[in-house]
Amino acid sequence: MNKKFMLFSFVLFMVLIVSMTFAVMVGSVSVTPLYVWKVILSKIPFIQNAIEQDWSRSQEIIIWQIRAPRVLLAAIVGAGLAIAGAAIQALVRNSIADPYILGISSGAAVGATSVIILGAFSFLGIYALSVSAFLGSLLAIVLVFFLSRVGGRVSIFRLLLAGMAVSFILTAISNFILMMSKQEGALKAVMFWMLGSLAGAKWNNIVIPAFVFFVVFGLLWLHYRNLNLLLLGEEAAVTLGVNLQQFRIQLILLVSLLTGVLVAVSGSIGFVGLIIPHIVRLIVGSNYKYVIPISALIGGIFLVWADAFARIIIAPQEMPIGIITAFCGGPFFIWLLRRNNYSFGEGD
Repeated sequence: MNKKFMLFSFVLFMVLIVSMTFAVMVGSVSVTPLYVWKVILSKIPFIQNAIEQDWSRSQEIIIWQIRAPRVLLAAIVGAGLAIAGAAIQALVRNSIADPYILGISSGAAVGATSVIILGAFSFLGIYALSVSAFLGSLLAIVLVFFLSRVGGRVSIFRLLLAGMAVSFILTAISNFILMMSKQEGALKAVMFWMLGSLAGAKWNNIVIPAFVFFVVFGLLWLHYRNLNLLLLGEEAAVTLGVNLQQFRIQLILLVSLLTGVLVAVSGSIGFVGLIIPHIVRLIVGSNYKYVIPISALIGGIFLVWADAFARIIIAPQEMPIGIITAFCGGPFFIWLLRRNNYSFGEGD
């Protein structure tokens, strides 16, 4: 299985690279793949002098400053939401759980709405939206975590109920702020953000999401055995040596940190954390040694293509990426429901 896994991972990685190249190429101004890679390689130290600079300044701006950071952010957000979804599904042993079940998205929406409508954190300039959305998501998970503790222990049942309750409350706060606002432009901006958008991608706001993604990815992959044991049930996991409460807390914090950071830069993009782990389990089974890396690769590929379609489907306007992912996610789950033999963890 290891050789097949390595080969499959390599194929998916190459598909991701090709997808990202295509996504950089398409738009109101088309560029060739040769120029895409020439411009990108010209930014890498030690080999930049070997690249013949035969492209225009406008082509370089389009490729390097506008499209490349957006496509890279799409890959990071897609991969991050996919592994967060896979981890949450193992945590709650529920195949329809996703990263937003803990109220993270609703918390981030309150933060974003406060910035766009009320002008909160305006002293932070271009970072106000990201910082406020992250703080909102952090507030949400702290509330959920506090409400879910019983006798010093985290109850999964209470965790789910607390997540739903906090999500409803925070959504109501966001809607109240929107209803009180008379700014049409601001209302449109908030709705666009809530449906997900990567239009604000810049090189300087990719560093933190990328760093957090790789740290969380590494930690989840290192603990794949514990994730596998969670699927067996609480008693089996404890019997086999898992410190259940400690691991749950670590998992909640890791997933919340990753999702909060990603939502802060991309808005609420639904269904990625729901459908990608399902697809991966259908392909490689439920062993998290394979589920985590394959989810990251397929999640990245999926969102890169979703963002590309969002940019070109109603050009010159842009469609919120959340609409694209919903169009994909809905039919997928209808098909999944029709498969009588599907169950969580199928393929073991």
